[in-house]
Amino acid sequence: MKNSYSLLAGSLALAFACSSPKTTEKTEAPKLSGNPIFEGWYADPEGIVFGDEYWVYPTFSAGYTDQLHFDAFSSKDLVTWEKHANILDTAAIKWARQAMWAPAAIEKDGKYYLFFSANDIQRPSRDGWDPNNDINHFGGLGVAVADSPGGPFKDHIGKPLLSEFYNDAQPIDQFVFKDTDGTYYMLYGGWSHCNIGKLNADFTGFEPWEDGELFHEITPEGYVEGPFVFIREGKYYFLWSEGGWTNDSYKVAYAMSDNINGPWDRIGTILENDTTVATGAGHNSVIQKPGSDDWYMVYHRRPIPNEGRDHRVTAIDVMEFNEDGTIKPIKMTFEGVEANAISQ
Repeated sequence: MKNSYSLLAGSLALAFACSSPKTTEKTEAPKLSGNPIFEGWYADPEGIVFGDEYWVYPTFSAGYTDQLHFDAFSSKDLVTWEKHANILDTAAIKWARQAMWAPAAIEKDGKYYLFFSANDIQRPSRDGWDPNNDINHFGGLGVAVADSPGGPFKDHIGKPLLSEFYNDAQPIDQFVFKDTDGTYYMLYGGWSHCNIGKLNADFTGFEPWEDGELFHEITPEGYVEGPFVFIREGKYYFLWSEGGWTNDSYKVAYAMSDNINGPWDRIGTILENDTTVATGAGHNSVIQKPGSDDWYMVYHRRPIPNEGRDHRVTAIDVMEFNEDGTIKPIKMTFEGVEANAISQ
């Protein structure tokens, strides 16, 4: 009988153990930004960090007659984005009559500056010139200023910062870069030409180079528009867009150099069509999480199917580097990137 009771007790203990709920650790799925990162038609996104926030300043992607204001977006973690509507419009920029696009933001001495293109300025030697319509006879690059990155911004000088043509570069698609020595440079240019100039102390004009010229041409092979520069591990990276912005040929290429002035020898393409995700990917910027080697490409692309020239959305994906510092091709995704807050 003793053996029977022992056997019965063992069986009951086994049965109870099998019927008891097991405790398992649940691994939460990472929070993802998704792509596009915010709703609406937006292009030419300029990404930058101000304090403990990521900011994106895009073009409101519409026809020229409607492309008359800028919105901005901010995020603490790259996942949840807050819209700051109408931070600048043509009510504040009296000389901007046709279109405003390609904003670029930077902070200096506690003020926030927003550089932009306006009016799609032409000249008689180009096919786009219409002698009977002066709407694109005047314009170029403008600059606005505000006390906070979310605006409201106001016209800084009451006229274009640059409206002339140098080295046959159309004054559009500007990017402002602060170098390690504190110098602020502007890179800009359409029509397959890129110039670089040195901004003066109050961002009202440009300082001449040692040879007396205001702008030097630094156009790399294949360049069309949309310049962007960053530094990583002592190397300068220059990214630009190739192809046509209205179609699927748009893509991003890059070069590397030891100097902001180059030479800039094209290395290759790092962002282009993926017909399983999107087409017409280009006009990018790059964000680095401060104090880390976490890098992201912010860019626009055309959803599939694409139903209009201006139907572009803003996306973000991880940027990675090879051991020699070259950039790995960017993989476009619908998932976007994981949450990555900036610690203070």
